[in-house]
Amino acid sequence: MDGDATFSLANDQGRARRAAEALFASVRRDLVPILPASAEVLHVGATAIPGCLTKGDLDVAVRVDADDFPSVEATLAARFPRNAGSIRTTDFAAFADAGASPALGIQVTTRGGDFDVLHCFAAALRADSTLVAGYNALKIRCEGAPMDAYRAAKDVFIADVLRSRFL
Repeated sequence: MDGDATFSLANDQGRARRAAEALFASVRRDLVPILPASAEVLHVGATAIPGCLTKGDLDVAVRVDADDFPSVEATLAARFPRNAGSIRTTDFAAFADAGASPALGIQVTTRGGDFDVLHCFAAALRADSTLVAGYNALKIRCEGAPMDAYRAAKDVFIADVLRSRFL
């Protein structure tokens, strides 16, 4: 999607966090009434983690029961553009709205599915400031690097955290 882009952290971390929190409140307020009771709408990105550096976007996870996945995916597809650079399976779909302020990413997963991990990663970071420091160091090292390189390094970090904490 933006493989030519470079990774950069938000200049004003406090402002970025406040903007993401405000957008999350708005997105959650809009989605909760139209989603099934099984749905959880969670703020899971760096802006949801105290002390975590952010590039300034908002990441939202929508977790649902498997039976509700098709209808929730259709509901989100009617409201948000699909993330063309992401995979799509029978238990995972991603949406991205680069025009939102800040940029918005939404991942819908079935509870317990292979991709139902973002909330676990966020919980691990919230519980361990050492992990946050390591994640921040990765982000500082990647400042100015191609976005694809940052994402590859981030994917390894996330996998390591999940493997050590949850597997």
